[in-house]
Amino acid sequence: MAEANETSNFIRAIIDRDLAAGLNEGRVHTRFPPEPSGYLHIGHAKAILLNYAIARDYKGKFNLRFDDTNPIKEEQEYVNSILEDIRWLGADWEDRLYYTSDYFEVKYEFACRLIKAGRAYVCDLSPEDIRDYRGTLNEPGRESPYRNRPVAENLALFQAMKNGEFPEGARVLRAKIDMASGNLNMRDPVLYRVLKASHHRTGNKWCIYPMYDFDHPFSDAHEGITHSLCSIEFTDNRPLYDWVVENAQELIPEAIKSRSRQYEFARLNLTYTVMQKRKLRRLVEEGFVAGWDDPRLPTIAALRRRGVTPEAVADFCERIGVARGDSTVDLALFEHCIREDLNPRAHRYMAVLEPLKVVITNWPEDKVDWVELENLPGDELAGSHRAPFAREIFIEGEDFMEDPPKKYHRLFPGGEVRLKGAYAITCQGVVKDGTGRVVELHCTYDPATKSGEDTSGKKIRGVIHWVSAKHGLPATVRLYDNLFLGEDPEEGDPEGDFTRNLNPDSLQVLANCLVEPAMAAARQDQRFQFVRKGYFYPDPKDSRPDSLVFNQIVGLRDSWAKQKGAKG
Repeated sequence: MAEANETSNFIRAIIDRDLAAGLNEGRVHTRFPPEPSGYLHIGHAKAILLNYAIARDYKGKFNLRFDDTNPIKEEQEYVNSILEDIRWLGADWEDRLYYTSDYFEVKYEFACRLIKAGRAYVCDLSPEDIRDYRGTLNEPGRESPYRNRPVAENLALFQAMKNGEFPEGARVLRAKIDMASGNLNMRDPVLYRVLKASHHRTGNKWCIYPMYDFDHPFSDAHEGITHSLCSIEFTDNRPLYDWVVENAQELIPEAIKSRSRQYEFARLNLTYTVMQKRKLRRLVEEGFVAGWDDPRLPTIAALRRRGVTPEAVADFCERIGVARGDSTVDLALFEHCIREDLNPRAHRYMAVLEPLKVVITNWPEDKVDWVELENLPGDELAGSHRAPFAREIFIEGEDFMEDPPKKYHRLFPGGEVRLKGAYAITCQGVVKDGTGRVVELHCTYDPATKSGEDTSGKKIRGVIHWVSAKHGLPATVRLYDNLFLGEDPEEGDPEGDFTRNLNPDSLQVLANCLVEPAMAAARQDQRFQFVRKGYFYPDPKDSRPDSLVFNQIVGLRDSWAKQKGAKG
């Protein structure tokens, strides 16, 4: 059994029961079987971490296997991205990296043995006719006119399919099960189809490719997988999974290492997000986002580029747990997990995103005062860094109002505010351009108010951040909002076109920002909190020492914590 302190769920209860009954010779062997037809998303992360944790905790094995049976949609790019994603999440498949394309020969032999046993046949019906003959939930299907072909004819036709003698769609190999079954998946499902497309690993060697529902269970049993964990939408496929495994055990036992069993758990759904691969593909291919790693997407590559850590993803998956029924998780919970992860580790720096110039008129022109700023509040071991304070600085544009409301604690004409780590300043004058826009403030500082050495006795409520105009580093900052306007991207559109609910303000690019000069020495992989602004990460593609680009990971406002507080 797993360690007693591990989080329990119904899948672990099943495994405990199986071990107690002596099934699978006491082995636990799981796998993650992605199709390399797109990039993985956070829903896949839940499946990866679940499969890996179970294998680890039960001292079993974990395989990574690419179910690469559709050369039309699969590419090496997707294989590479999936490998990188799983490594980043920390799941270790050791030396067990497999491809179902490695099993094409043995699966072909299994199909031939099904034909010889009278359990599979070559069907000439068109795809449209196969669907029509299949029936409905309320009406049984009809048998194909080709269902009772002689075994020898079926073998010859299947060989001809393999040799490329028929065009795509002309013939398929179907299982002979039960056209009256209450489960539509058991009504003589297609096992093989003709596809004359080059495969990313096998090239043009094959003209026929197995269907997923045939390929997947066979590969599990062939690899010795004991517990095949998949999402809830495959529940109706379980009888076919069992049929394939049982027939493989009987007809080609030399290729089978275990009696694999399928167990389903709830998939991960997030508000303001689409998770289906075809929808993500559409967003990418139609240019609604800038690639699979656009930080607005829920793909693992996008989360990594945005600056989310694998620890935050693991914490989120642990909190939502493993259940049988589908539900939708509030995106605010995921953002809360990200903040919880970053808060104790992200060093604090000042950054001005929409700069407003301030001239401190009673400060000597050439004088620079280096002030000390802590990296992590309350954590002396995290150290500190120095920031230059000079006559000209920039503050955040939103930290000044010419005609403020009552109880406004930032800067205004005649008002006093404290500059973080430095001095208190008072606004004495305002400079405007020809359109009436405020472009510069003239202020004076009080030398008795230096942070850490304050002898003024003043009680100044407002504290704002700043960056030296002369020393600050120019930077571009990307701010992100939800990709969709509503919690359910398809809600409210009669045609269900989720792209109509895209948020036009999901990305804001600020090109004239300034950050502290100390950030020049920061590591490329380091996460930061920009004081009063949020958590940020240097873009791994676009940021360079001479051209800083920061992606917003998440803002400071934690709506999930507020929701929990209100409920409590």
